[in-house]
Amino acid sequence: MRELGRIVRLQIQRSSLKTGDKPTRVYDPMPLLAVDRLALGPDGALGEGPDGSWLVDVHHRAHPRTKNEDGAHGVSLGFTAHYALMRDRFGERITLGCAGENIIVETEHRIAFEDLARGVVLLAPEGPELARLEVLQVAEPCRPFTGWALGGVVEARVLKESLQFLEGGTRGYYCVGVGTGIVALGDRVAVL
Repeated sequence: MRELGRIVRLQIQRSSLKTGDKPTRVYDPMPLLAVDRLALGPDGALGEGPDGSWLVDVHHRAHPRTKNEDGAHGVSLGFTAHYALMRDRFGERITLGCAGENIIVETEHRIAFEDLARGVVLLAPEGPELARLEVLQVAEPCRPFTGWALGGVVEARVLKESLQFLEGGTRGYYCVGVGTGIVALGDRVAVL
């Protein structure tokens, strides 16, 4: 096992971040809600609300308007080093978590899909395993997020170059929970 870093942000999406019809869909990070703890499982993520209740992420299969009918992306994982790259490219509107991942891990360098291929283990600060994730695929960049990151409508060439920049996991990774567990800010993340 090799440690990647500690969890610095946990969040859920209360509703879809993309609205409207193609080709005029728009991206808005307002439905994101930062939480201190996430319950993870094969069906997705639940975030602990301020009153202790569990709130259903839009990618959880139990959400009434789930974005995860096939179970292939119930949990998403991102990294601070990727956010630094996006901020360098797009500017200050790129804040930690704005791309919508559930779990963001503090790292000093870019994390490739190959680094995560054997799975991810989430550990309490003192060591015990809390949960595992199977990393299924990269979160491919979309036009609405890229347009939002660019600040609005741009010429096709700029949009294409920006979409290419965001490929390869820069926007994070889709995962599925293996078993169930609860993770909190400050917990550690390692790869198998």
